[in-house]
Amino acid sequence: MRQLLLRPGAEELNYEIRGIVKKARQIEALGYPMTWENIGDPIQKSNQVPEWMKAIVADLVKENKSYGYADSKGVLETRTYLADLNNEKGGTTISAEDILFFNGLGDAIAKLYQFLIPTARIIGPSPAYSTHSSAEAAHANAAPITYKLDPDNQWLPDMEDLYLKVRYNPSIVGILIINPDNPTGMVYPKEVLEAFVKIADEFNLLLITDEIYQNITYNGIKAVSLAEVIGDRPAISLKGISKEFPWPGSRCGWMEFYNRESSKEFSKLCTTLENAKMIEVCSTILPQLAIPKIMSHPEYFKYREDANTQIGKRSDWMSEILGDIQGIKFNPTQGAFYNTIVFDETLLTPQQYLPIEDPNLKSLLEGWLTDPDMPLDKRFVYYLLVAEQICVVPISSFCSDLRGFRVTLLEENEEVFKDTFRRLGRAIERYLKS
Repeated sequence: MRQLLLRPGAEELNYEIRGIVKKARQIEALGYPMTWENIGDPIQKSNQVPEWMKAIVADLVKENKSYGYADSKGVLETRTYLADLNNEKGGTTISAEDILFFNGLGDAIAKLYQFLIPTARIIGPSPAYSTHSSAEAAHANAAPITYKLDPDNQWLPDMEDLYLKVRYNPSIVGILIINPDNPTGMVYPKEVLEAFVKIADEFNLLLITDEIYQNITYNGIKAVSLAEVIGDRPAISLKGISKEFPWPGSRCGWMEFYNRESSKEFSKLCTTLENAKMIEVCSTILPQLAIPKIMSHPEYFKYREDANTQIGKRSDWMSEILGDIQGIKFNPTQGAFYNTIVFDETLLTPQQYLPIEDPNLKSLLEGWLTDPDMPLDKRFVYYLLVAEQICVVPISSFCSDLRGFRVTLLEENEEVFKDTFRRLGRAIERYLKS
């Protein structure tokens, strides 16, 4: 080309969660059925959307207003409803004007980092949900800056690591929190959230929290929202319906701005994000119209409670199957519907393998393993894909130096769920012994 087309840093954009699908499809093309554990799509796992919820959406489709534009910020009635939900918690209060809708949280995350100056860095967790880490790295033209989540301490953050990185890196202007966490399934206790706020206070930082799984917790655990502990600090909460209803195809998410007038710079950022949405006119209207009707329905609370209970049962089953396997670090989940299993890295070698008889599968695998610098967890994931037709995601693709993989807790058929993780457990044991 006459000039370079790609700006520096764009290569940091990566989404292995879907990238692994290309290889899995090659195996399917050879006639093998695939067990999908790579992505948090409840619909793909045959989650049954209740009829009353479908009826609400169907009725909205019949209304002319569902086909028009919304306010640029989003449907006013929905924003008012969501602001009231936040204010019921007794923490920082907001109004409808503090809520801004996007076409999914991916859109919101991209816009947020797009308008930060490249030298302004947001430190995030590691392992990290790759949409966040990739977007932050691409905006900064550099590798992500991260703080550690500790698999030896129930995946809670290493607050000393965070504090020192913030203290000695003045380019850090904000902290990202994912609560409940993706990919680990950890839920932050209130005192840990308060510790984040204390660090933000000391260094005058913006706090950003991804709370899309806020209402998906189980086994006696409840998530505390950032609004309950934030005080007067500037902050943004990212929320959506794709996991909770679930309606991932709606592409409907929103930002909540907390204390936007507490900082001139933060207020300018909020206004810029609103102006950017104004240029696009608005976000998709149908799911916005559905939100207050669904969430205020008399069946909704029980529906969500029952769904959470089932995820909690699957978390217990996974613990029973994988919890005592030697050579891995396993933590029971508390929220969201993922678990991250980490290998004892001293036990991983480039010579380990799983037996594969089909020469066509062997040929595929050999082509995938040509990279001499491939992380060892990715190597295991490819062997698992070929040998057991189970599709998981290597944790090295979640901006982490750890070696392991992420799975989901979405399979609703108990027999299928237990069979999948028993096969996975046996594969781990065979691989580490090979």
